[in-house]
Amino acid sequence: MGTPNDQAVLQAIFNPDTPFGDVAGLDLGEETEEQIDGDGIFPQEQLEQSKNLELQGVMAAEAGDLSTALERFGQAICLLPERASAYNNRAQARRLQGDVAGALEDLERAVALSGGRGRAARQGFVQRGLLARLQGRDDDARRDFERAARLGSPFAQRQLVLLNPYAALCNRMLAEMMGQLRGTSNGR
Repeated sequence: MGTPNDQAVLQAIFNPDTPFGDVAGLDLGEETEEQIDGDGIFPQEQLEQSKNLELQGVMAAEAGDLSTALERFGQAICLLPERASAYNNRAQARRLQGDVAGALEDLERAVALSGGRGRAARQGFVQRGLLARLQGRDDDARRDFERAARLGSPFAQRQLVLLNPYAALCNRMLAEMMGQLRGTSNGR
């Protein structure tokens, strides 16, 4: 399915809110991403077909063709319904299409299938946290970002800082101070 760099580029394009640090194969220690995400349990031929369908779905979504993307992700899910990755990808496409309820349903399934471990869980928690934040459910968002951060997501760690009211207050005060300093230096 491409090199880790290719996967990083696709991840950045398809999930622009997710940093490169949340890419497969990074900082996994002794276990490989395949072992953690359970891909090794699937028949190799079906796994390759599923990954290919997901890649087609990602490329369709990048091109703005969400209906084709959803179709490809659905086909990948039909092929391997116990594999979490396609649910995460379909959730992203559903969210882009405005189907938040469908996206949340897919994310719940992805998190459950992943057992709360590996890249699929990390991505599921981040996406679910973002949706919760957009809906004003900051406590739910915080819980999901904490889970994703424990799984190694730097993006989730930054979101936790942003959700911290003390950090927000400090950032606001710092911005005001910097604005005042700029104002005095410009007024000379």
